Amino acid sequence: MAGASVEPFYGAAARSMAESWHDFIFGAFDPAGTVTVDKLPGALWAQALSLRVFGFHIWALVLPQVVEGVLTIVVLYRAVRRLAGPAAGLTAAAVLAVTPITVLLSRGNVSDSLLILLLVLAADATSAALLTGSLRQLLFAGVWVGLAFQAKMIQAWLVLPALSAAYLLAAPAARLRTRCAHVALAGLVTAVVSLSWMTAVSLVPSQDRPYVDGSPNDSVYTQVFDYNGLGRLTGNWPKIAGPPSPLVVAAKESGQLLTAETIGIKASWHRLLAGPFAADSGWLLPAAVAGALGVLISRRRQGRRDPLRAAVVLWGGWWLVLAVFFSVGTYLNSYYVAALIPAVAALCGTGIAACGPGPWPARVRLIVAATVLGCAGYGAYLMSGTASGPVVLTVVALVMAAGAAGQLLLPASGQGGHLTAVAFAGAAVLLLPAAASVSGVIRGLGPFDTPFESSKTAHNNQALAVAAPTLTRAVQRLELQTRPGDALFGTDTSGLAADYILYSGREVLPIGGFLGNVPAPTLATLQADIGRGYVRVFVLPVSPPGPDPRVRWLESHCTRQPQPPRRRPVPYATFLCGLRAGPAPSSSPAGPISRTPSPAPP
Repeated sequence: MAGASVEPFYGAAARSMAESWHDFIFGAFDPAGTVTVDKLPGALWAQALSLRVFGFHIWALVLPQVVEGVLTIVVLYRAVRRLAGPAAGLTAAAVLAVTPITVLLSRGNVSDSLLILLLVLAADATSAALLTGSLRQLLFAGVWVGLAFQAKMIQAWLVLPALSAAYLLAAPAARLRTRCAHVALAGLVTAVVSLSWMTAVSLVPSQDRPYVDGSPNDSVYTQVFDYNGLGRLTGNWPKIAGPPSPLVVAAKESGQLLTAETIGIKASWHRLLAGPFAADSGWLLPAAVAGALGVLISRRRQGRRDPLRAAVVLWGGWWLVLAVFFSVGTYLNSYYVAALIPAVAALCGTGIAACGPGPWPARVRLIVAATVLGCAGYGAYLMSGTASGPVVLTVVALVMAAGAAGQLLLPASGQGGHLTAVAFAGAAVLLLPAAASVSGVIRGLGPFDTPFESSKTAHNNQALAVAAPTLTRAVQRLELQTRPGDALFGTDTSGLAADYILYSGREVLPIGGFLGNVPAPTLATLQADIGRGYVRVFVLPVSPPGPDPRVRWLESHCTRQPQPPRRRPVPYATFLCGLRAGPAPSSSPAGPISRTPSPAPP
C-alpha cells in the first residue's frame, strides 16, 4: 500500500498511541503525550492496535480500514435482506462495493470507514427490532451508534432520526406510546455510550493527560461540540482556540492541501449533485431515487408494518439528513460523502425488491429501463465534469445502457430471458462507477482524492509517498544528532510534526496543536525544555511571521540557521536554541521536503 493514501496527522497519532498505553487511552498525537489529536480517538484505537501487533508498516496502518470496508459490505447485505429479501441485499452489496469513494476510503487511514461500519450495524439491529419487536436489538442499535460517536462524533447521531422513524412506523408494538418508550430508552443508551469516554477523560486531572487539541480550555466537550460540531457548520472552527498559525493559512492559500480538489466548493443545494463530490458518490443516485419513489407509490396502501416502506423510511431518512448537513456545512471533504453510500445502495436494492419476481410486467420494465438510461445519462454528465475521464468509456456506458433498456422493453422469454435482461441492465449502470474505482486504485488514489481528478491534484495528494525515502533519511540523520529520549525537534503546529513522527516514532514537540492555536505547551514549559536540553531545534514560521508569543519568543531568543537552496521558498525556517553541546544540524530538519500542514476534517 503506497503512502499516498495515508493522512500523516492521523498516522502519526496512531503510531504514538501504538507505543504507549497512556497515549492510547487518551488519544495523544505525539509520543510524549503533550497534546491529543483534535478528534475523538475511536478509529485510531483500531489502527494503533494493528501497529502494536504487526509493527510499523503502512499496510498495518491501513489494514483496519480494509477489514472495516469488507465487513460493511457483508453487514449491509444482511441489513437490507432483512426487510427486502436476498436479491435486494445482493444489489445493495454490489453498489456499495463498486462506488468509488467507498473503495478509496478503504485505502486510507481516516475514521469514516469505522463510522460507516458501526452505523450499518445499527441499521441492521434496528431492522431486526422493527421486524421482531425485540427491545434488545433496538438497544444494540443504540450501542452501535454510541460507538460510532467515538469514531466521528456528532455525525454518528445524524442517523438517529431515520432509525427512530423506521421503528416508530413499523415496530410490532401496537401502541405508539410503547414504541416511543423503546426509542427513548435506546436514545438513552446511545447518549451514555457516546459520552462515556469524554466524561472519563474530563475527570482525569489535566496534569495527568495530554492537552485536548481544538479547545481553548482543555475540554473534550468543547472539542467535540464546538470545534468539531457547530464550528464545522459555521466555518468558525479554525478560530475557536485563537488565530491559526501562518503555516496553516499559507497551506490553504498555496493550494498544497490534501483537500485541494474540494476545498473551494461552497455550500449549496446542488453541492452533492455535480463536481467532485458527485463523482465520488453520485453515480447510482438516480436509481436510489427511483427505487424510493417506486416503493412509496406502489406500497402506499399497505399496512403500517410493510417492510419495504420501512426500509425506505430508514435508508431514505439516513440519506436525506446527511445530505442536508453536507450541503449546508461550510467544510466538506471527499470522503465525508462515503457515509451516504450505504443508504444509496440500500434504496437501489429495495427498489429491485419492489419490482417483484420476474418476469416483470410491461409497466415495471418501462420504469426500470428509464432508470437505467437515467443512470447512464447522469454518469455521462459526471464524466464530462472530470479532468481526465476517458470519452470512450462514456460512449461504451451509453451504448450498454441503450442496449439494456431495449432488452428490458422487449417481452421477456421466460425466467432465463428476464434474468439475462436484469443482469445486462445491472452491468450497464455499474460500469462507470466500477471503472472510476478501478482507475482510482490504479492511480494510487486515497480518501482525499476524486476519480479522474487532475494530475496536479493527484500529485499534491501523493507528495508524502514520494517524500517517504527522504523523510526516512532525514529522521536517521536527526536521530544521530539527538540523544535517545530527547525530542528530535519542535514545530509550530502538529501538522508540521506529523510526517516525522509517522516515520520515526520519536517525539517531535508540537506547539499549539494541529492549528497552532491551543495553549500547549506553555512558554514556561518550552523554556524549561530548552534549558534542560530536551529540545534544541525548532521549525517555525517566518513568512509571514507568527503572532503566537511562544513562537515570537523562540524566534527572538534562538539562532536562525541558514537554509539550503530550494526550488521554491517555504514559509518556515530552522532555529537552534540553548547552549547544550553537540553538533548543530547542517540543514533544516525538514530537509528538501516543503510540505505544509493540511487541515484534517472531522
